[in-house]
Amino acid sequence: MKVYTTDKIRNVVLLGHGGCGKTTLAEAMAYLAGVSSRMGKVEDGNTISDFSKEEQKRGISIGTSLIPIEWEGCKINILDTPGFFDFVGEVEQAISVADAAIIVISGKSGVEVGTAKAWDLCEKYGIPRMFFVTDMDIDNASYREVVENLSAEYGKKIAPFNLPIRENEQFVGYVNVIQEKGFRWNGKEVDECEIPEYSKPNLQLYRDTLMEAVAETSEEFMDRYFSGDTFSEAEIRAAVRSNVCDGSIVPVEMGSSVLCQGIYTLLDDIVKYMPSPENRKMAGINLKTNEIFEANFDFSKSKSAYIFKTIVDPFIGKYSLIKVRSGVFKTDDVVYNARTEDEAKLGKLYIMQGNKTTEIPELHAGDLGALAKFGDAKTGDTLSTKTTPIQYAKMDISIPYTYLRYRPKKKDDVDKIAQALSKIMAEDPTFKAVNDAENRQTLIYGMGDLQLDVIKSKLLNEYKVEIETEKPKVAFRETIKKTSDVEYKYKKQSGGHGQYGHVKIKFGPSGDLTVPYEFDQEVVGGSVPKNYFPAVEKGIADSVQRGPLAAYPVVGVKAVLYDGSYHPVDSSEMAFKTAASQAFKKGFLEAGPVLLEPIVSLHVTVPDAYTGDVMGDLNKRRGRVLGMNPQAGGKQVIDADVPMMELFDYCTVLRSMTGGRGDYSYEFARYEQTPADIQSKEVAARAAKVAEGNSADA
Repeated sequence: MKVYTTDKIRNVVLLGHGGCGKTTLAEAMAYLAGVSSRMGKVEDGNTISDFSKEEQKRGISIGTSLIPIEWEGCKINILDTPGFFDFVGEVEQAISVADAAIIVISGKSGVEVGTAKAWDLCEKYGIPRMFFVTDMDIDNASYREVVENLSAEYGKKIAPFNLPIRENEQFVGYVNVIQEKGFRWNGKEVDECEIPEYSKPNLQLYRDTLMEAVAETSEEFMDRYFSGDTFSEAEIRAAVRSNVCDGSIVPVEMGSSVLCQGIYTLLDDIVKYMPSPENRKMAGINLKTNEIFEANFDFSKSKSAYIFKTIVDPFIGKYSLIKVRSGVFKTDDVVYNARTEDEAKLGKLYIMQGNKTTEIPELHAGDLGALAKFGDAKTGDTLSTKTTPIQYAKMDISIPYTYLRYRPKKKDDVDKIAQALSKIMAEDPTFKAVNDAENRQTLIYGMGDLQLDVIKSKLLNEYKVEIETEKPKVAFRETIKKTSDVEYKYKKQSGGHGQYGHVKIKFGPSGDLTVPYEFDQEVVGGSVPKNYFPAVEKGIADSVQRGPLAAYPVVGVKAVLYDGSYHPVDSSEMAFKTAASQAFKKGFLEAGPVLLEPIVSLHVTVPDAYTGDVMGDLNKRRGRVLGMNPQAGGKQVIDADVPMMELFDYCTVLRSMTGGRGDYSYEFARYEQTPADIQSKEVAARAAKVAEGNSADA
């Protein structure tokens, strides 16, 4: 593939609901452009986009694929994204570097939840978009219904550019709204034909909508429109490009990806109407001067690029996918990484088509490419020059809230699993592996159960290690509600020097649940020498790590050492530490011990119609609804305090309850006393575990 300048580049992301046909559309576009000699099929596992074993096995897209194609003297970088909500991080990575979007809708399934989510993402990132209605070769596909639903949802912005011609329940051609002409497919070619009578009312309706939008682009056009003047095709196309780029018109096109019908027109319109990177603004910070660096995809400025995605594949290796934001990147350039503060030589530059790489001598501003095995670089890094070091803002990536506890199936695989998870985290920023040392468990976090299931399968099939997952252990805490006054004497004689430590300690609530304990001493008369005070505190510090009630960390306890005794020969730091530890266990259990559970502040965003169901479900989860705040687009944000342990399956339940339209987030708020029934279960479970351990030792 040849080198393309900024004005000849189109970066287009394919968005839409899972299973709507994005990958098939990308395959058809690549086939028409001559990238492949035959079209692959998702069900056969031989498409350019879905190249990973997991994607081929499941028949869904899991990662974003980059497929550059050449069309009409331009380079179109197609970013094929997953449609399932668990892989939203891949979508966010792709849309952060796209300059336009095609929202794919199945003519059979119609407008779905993923369609609305795709629109919202385009609004968030401010990128132009068009709709492509696929599956038009299927008899019960309804283009008219899709257009009506889109118009009802998004208003006058929706402008159909064509409509289907059907004969004998077959999809045989289309009507071009701008040209007001009919076309019939004849193999790969199209022949002009008469517009069917049944299409004329819709054609007039769509044409009027389009002309209104064109008229609004200037006062001159508005005057001509009201005086009954008509616009030339060239004037319409120029006005449409301007309107598409600023988002005031959203074209709707249609076709059949399987039959490659309507794809030629779509590719033509991407080149004609979608913006090149030079039409978009982009700024970073010059780290040397602390001034704004206006990159704006200008090839004449100092070079800079952003790593928007990392591929770490056991079979093809590690690649850092970049978007050049200014200047021109060339083979063997020396670049500076603002995060690591290191310089490195680029080596070879590549373009990727799925998992296949092709060397390229240079990449101009606005283009997408790849670097192979580029040091410690990771997603979100900025590459520039040391003379003009640039830092761009990190992309906005969704936070994962679904988590599971995991264990290696084989103990010998611990290191291999850690290395594999590290590679997967580098590839997917919405996946996290966490070592929860306090609760002695290892956790994996993701956007939903499907993503975590894919990770588990990937570990087994690609990295040859296996993990077992289970419900996580809740991060309970232990504290006391009353006071106690205890005495403990540790005395041991075993020939020679013995051990002697004697303490009297008062225990009570400290009132501060953010710290494990407070220690003070009120010893008078030297009954316990000062040099043993640290040992007493150490005994308490060790004890609060695993509480006497159910072996959870202790918080909010105040311990005051006020008396005791010592032996001039047998006393030691170890003896006083042991005495304090035993006194703590005794005093804690005598001071009204209780279990505390973590409470989170939950924020659930749902359409108005689902608020009742969501609040009812939160009540079942022991949640306290604090209020509702209306949002744009007929949505409500429900704020509630909910025990953390009640949110284990919340992602799946909320999606099921709202048809995928609900989102949620939460953050830790505080600890509260656990209900008696839950506390008794935890204490009983701890007792059973101790008994099991004792029987095993016996």
